Amino acid sequence: MPIINHSHAPETPWRPGYRKFDIAGHEQGVSSTLSVNTAEPGAGAPLHTHTMDELIVVLEGTLEVKLDGETHTVGPDHTVVIPPGAQHAFKVTGQDEAHLLVFFPGLDPYSAEHTHYIEGARPDSVGE
Repeated sequence: MPIINHSHAPETPWRPGYRKFDIAGHEQGVSSTLSVNTAEPGAGAPLHTHTMDELIVVLEGTLEVKLDGETHTVGPDHTVVIPPGAQHAFKVTGQDEAHLLVFFPGLDPYSAEHTHYIEGARPDSVGE
């Protein structure tokens, strides 16, 4: 069983002001995906859907989350639970960076097969 030191996790180029570090996935022999993310104020993800669940755990900072047409302010010690097909987006608000854990119960959650962007585009690092 792999033990992952987060400080050695590979960074996946993502979006301006948004850093994504892959902690668990195919390379670790599991069928789920976990990443640690750091985002600057104003950074986030445009409106999109996934074919699978997504869990976003806010460790530090504050997010403005849009989920199925409702807007919520979410701070530390909260988890955003996003069911398959739910339209969602978020951005970091306030003065501080946000630190997040992002979990998907499957592999390649950002592929064109699993993610549909309603606004904006998928990150350049994700293949079609």
